[in-house]
Amino acid sequence: MSESTSTALSGVTRAEYCVIACAEAWRDNGEVLASPMGLIPSVGARLARHTFSPDLLLTDGEAMLVGPDGTPEGWLPYRQHLALVTGGRRHVMMGASQIDRFGNQNISCVGDWERPTRQLLGVRGAPVNTLNNPVSYWVPKHSKRVFVERVDMIGGVGYDSAAAAGPTATRFHRIPRVVSNLGVFDFATPDHSMRLASVHPGVTVEEVFAATGFELAVADEVPYTREPSSAELASIREVIDPRGLRDREVRG
Repeated sequence: MSESTSTALSGVTRAEYCVIACAEAWRDNGEVLASPMGLIPSVGARLARHTFSPDLLLTDGEAMLVGPDGTPEGWLPYRQHLALVTGGRRHVMMGASQIDRFGNQNISCVGDWERPTRQLLGVRGAPVNTLNNPVSYWVPKHSKRVFVERVDMIGGVGYDSAAAAGPTATRFHRIPRVVSNLGVFDFATPDHSMRLASVHPGVTVEEVFAATGFELAVADEVPYTREPSSAELASIREVIDPRGLRDREVRG
């Protein structure tokens, strides 16, 4: 795969490629509640709503439904929010302190659970999220400390763990994609192990391999993450994130 010159020609930043990759997670989702956690996923969800997924429901994280620019559009009482969650009508994009080849995610602790070397957030809603509705992940700094052979504690349920638990766990379990500052990953393999789906322009496959703590599935030719359209760039830069906060989370 040759080095892409698209970034230099179009001025698209690495953060904007990450926004596009996150937005694509909600393509063709229909009328579901998008629950992005983090700045880049939030910009991505709003971009999807503003462009190719107009039926998405966006929340301010509290009790309001909002438009792509953050303008309130309606009320989302907590009981209705829970109905969307348990009915599978939500697509979450969470963070991951650790994630392994089968999509098990950890945001709880590093090291042995009884005596961890680092205490993190706790499992939060990760188990319920992953067993009730689609969950994607966003990792702003791709490294072997995050992409690990096996997570220290399972919060978000991966494909192997769901299969081991049986039909009640696999019925609604789905991990559409993982997006990092280096590329896009999915689980479109026979054993549902992680696959490198695309690299962001300016990144090589070898860089991704070197920053990953397990062997990734990969095709003979790995494409670049798609280019944003001029309309999408205008939406990102002028409507959704005019202050350019995205570039604080992901630098080129």
